[in-house]
Amino acid sequence: MTERTGMSWRVAALAVVAAVAVACATNPATGQREFSLMSEAQEVALGKESDPQIRREMGVVDDPALQQYVDGIGHRLAASTERPDLPWSFAVVDAPAVNAFAVPGGFVYLTRGILAHLNSEAELAGVLGHEIAHVTARHSAAQYSKQTAGSLGLLLGQIFVPELRPFGQVAEAGLGVAFLKFGRDDELQADDLGAGYATAQGWDPRGVASMLETLGRLDDGPDRKGVPNWLSTHPMPADRVARLDARVSSLRAQATRELAVNRAAYLQRVDGLMFGENPREGVLRGNTFLHPDMRFRLEFPQGWQVQNTPQQVVAQPQGGGGYVFLQLVQPGQARSLQDVAAADLGQTGLQFVEGSETRVNGLPAFVGTFRGQMQNMGDVVLRAAWIRHNNQVFRLAGLAGTNAYRQLQQAVDGTVQSFQPLSAGEAERIRPSVLELYTAKAGDTWESIAAGPGQKLVPAARLAVINGFSPQERPQAGDRLKVVIEGR
Repeated sequence: MTERTGMSWRVAALAVVAAVAVACATNPATGQREFSLMSEAQEVALGKESDPQIRREMGVVDDPALQQYVDGIGHRLAASTERPDLPWSFAVVDAPAVNAFAVPGGFVYLTRGILAHLNSEAELAGVLGHEIAHVTARHSAAQYSKQTAGSLGLLLGQIFVPELRPFGQVAEAGLGVAFLKFGRDDELQADDLGAGYATAQGWDPRGVASMLETLGRLDDGPDRKGVPNWLSTHPMPADRVARLDARVSSLRAQATRELAVNRAAYLQRVDGLMFGENPREGVLRGNTFLHPDMRFRLEFPQGWQVQNTPQQVVAQPQGGGGYVFLQLVQPGQARSLQDVAAADLGQTGLQFVEGSETRVNGLPAFVGTFRGQMQNMGDVVLRAAWIRHNNQVFRLAGLAGTNAYRQLQQAVDGTVQSFQPLSAGEAERIRPSVLELYTAKAGDTWESIAAGPGQKLVPAARLAVINGFSPQERPQAGDRLKVVIEGR
């Protein structure tokens, strides 16, 4: 949940040509003749239009040295491709999910989440080379060109978390989004091309295979935060790494110089990298949601699943049955919070049952109950509070079917009553979780390392994956490892 989007996130429609003549052209990476629905000039125009929106909406990691490092490797790789003259751009975006993606025209993005899961410069080159290949082989252009001019803007919006429109589509909370997905042949081709680009610039192509092995161990864990992980957008057939082995062996055999891995250098670059949620957009500590920028805190029920997106925070009990969600609303010209509530619900068709103006932990509020019908949910009950804090109005509401609401009412009321301001000192003390380097000792296990001081955030199995091991492998004394130091 971020203040800069005001919970009413809008992605401007892309300015693209509405009708494009189908032409037969040569794919620059493969040499094959194929139908092309987008010229190179249109690819570049689309990339230049998309780039500032992606940077603005996802945010860019505030680490100039890290950005320069990634950009430098990206440009070295791009220089050896079939399309070196594209306006290549590489950025690390501020998302905890494990992903990387490219848009046509040469614009490539890595999340800080994927950097946390890589373990050498060769692996970084493998990820960048793979995404570069989607551009050079025009895979991303082909996917975009399947969309109409009207739906293309929507597609870019879906790269981020689509706005869950108040009430009407709240049942879709937690489903995440669909980045552009490539087919099996495109993925295998990007593997081959990316390995070649890496080798041409002096990196060991085994980094591509080890990167795929690490990402293949990922589950759909809590680091998604509304963005799909890499496997959701880059489907991995069971034989993908095996098929790549022959290509890697051939590239290594043909290499005329020693190929670099640079594990130690890479680990030094990511030492101190933020891991997980950025507290500036709100952070979950246990069942407590804290937002230092907006200066508030609230408690969700124990055991509920919580998703924090730029538009809203949504919590749901295990097994479903209802929702609690927090959003910013625009008060408009309303004079009272009751007027704000009436205007806010004016288009939903929900009918007022009871409510009154009150105070929640000293803050002005209107709390009310509403009933009505919603698509896919039938008869529903909404219990909502409109709370004024720091010249903003927050809607904190619980929504459930009529029959299920009685079981959730106490939890909803408890969450509403937990909303309270954070002092400046409390907000200042909230710190992000970060990666820190650790040297394994004799007798260490993933369990013992994960139980170390400040390391309660990442379970042992996930810690192994972050370091490029399977959970069954044991770290050896002297291994330089990444651990996650939990924020405060």
